[in-house]
Amino acid sequence: MRLTRKRLCSFLIALYCLFSLYAAYHVFFGRRRQAPPGSPRGLRKGAAPARERRGREQSTLESEEWNPWEGDEKNEQQHRFKTSLQILNKSTKGKTDLSVQIWGKAAIGLYLWEHIFEGLLDPSDVTAQWREGKSIVGRTQYSFITGPAVIPGYFSVDVNNVVLILNGREKAKIFYATQWLLYAQNLVQIQKLQHLAVVLLGNEHCDNEWINPFLKRNGGFVELLFIIYDSPWINDVDVFQWPLGVATYRNFPVVEASWSMLHDERPYLCNFLGTIYENSSRQALMNILKKDGNDKLCWVSAREHWQPQETNESLKNYQDALLQSDLTLCPVGVNTECYRIYEACSYGSIPVVEDVMTAGNCGNTSVHHSAPLQLFKSMGAPFIFIKNWKELPAVLEKEKTIILQEKIERRKMLLQWYQHFKTELKMKFTNILESSFLMNNKS
Repeated sequence: MRLTRKRLCSFLIALYCLFSLYAAYHVFFGRRRQAPPGSPRGLRKGAAPARERRGREQSTLESEEWNPWEGDEKNEQQHRFKTSLQILNKSTKGKTDLSVQIWGKAAIGLYLWEHIFEGLLDPSDVTAQWREGKSIVGRTQYSFITGPAVIPGYFSVDVNNVVLILNGREKAKIFYATQWLLYAQNLVQIQKLQHLAVVLLGNEHCDNEWINPFLKRNGGFVELLFIIYDSPWINDVDVFQWPLGVATYRNFPVVEASWSMLHDERPYLCNFLGTIYENSSRQALMNILKKDGNDKLCWVSAREHWQPQETNESLKNYQDALLQSDLTLCPVGVNTECYRIYEACSYGSIPVVEDVMTAGNCGNTSVHHSAPLQLFKSMGAPFIFIKNWKELPAVLEKEKTIILQEKIERRKMLLQWYQHFKTELKMKFTNILESSFLMNNKS
């Protein structure tokens, strides 16, 4: 019996010693072990790649209790919180009174959807045959379709309200636009559509008589017309002015403002990259730049013939010129309003705009008396307006005296104004549709 107790005590002592050794091993060596690279936690869905976490890791390495997964866990928590907010917003704000489908059959449709509405398109490939997107503004749910596969009669129409975006700038485009209007007219007649509005890239001389018979006020079915350029038809009742926007047909992108865009010193006083037409104000502009030697302080690249498409290289050069210039010179072309004005705004380069009427039928209307560029002026555009390029040397001399901090504030003001401009247009567009389409439904 005494021998059995002795053996038991020896066993317990040996077990205690083993446990002490095991504990000592974990205390002194266990913290140095690393998680294996193939750990399932490292492969979980939503974990950021190593390159994306590098900045976070460098800032947390100094911490005594560094958790390599802490950043990912916080991201997941933020994502769940954001998702919850989105679900809450949808439940409270997702109730809409109006559904509108936009048929984008002109390049200006991309400016409306991607730049003004800040909508996305699926697929993102600009060469895709069919692209679509959705957005909610106010009480209206929008859907947008565009691409070569959007052809009259070859897609299902399951909406009551449509905005048709058309190009009516020249004869070939007018013929194509007319086919779409006739198709829409048939849908209205067979009661597949209730309401139709048109956004029209009008003729640069404001010769748009071809669409008159389709307007509801003339016995047609187009209830609202949003028209580009200073058309004398604009009355803010059923005809409204719409912006030309950037050259989306040349793949000019949606530009996100950056710190460097706002704060960096820009090496060029001004820029002008474009076509020089004989006996035009553009030719006078070039002569004035050369006369005073300012062409050496500005990014100037002139060509004799207009090119409808950009190469990757020419588009990059143009964007660099906008980004690296304090001012962008905007001489008139066939019309005073040009893509260059909007593109300069995108990069915070102040447009210097030739404020003169061009030949044709554009001009003042019954509600606006500040043509040309009534839309910009009515919304307080912070541009430099000049009547003659002889005023340019004085503008450039003044520009040379402006310090960087003042230029930074001016860029901020321009970018903020341009964002406000687009937001206001989006809300105005939606309010007009809601007022017209919903009111007509009630009546």
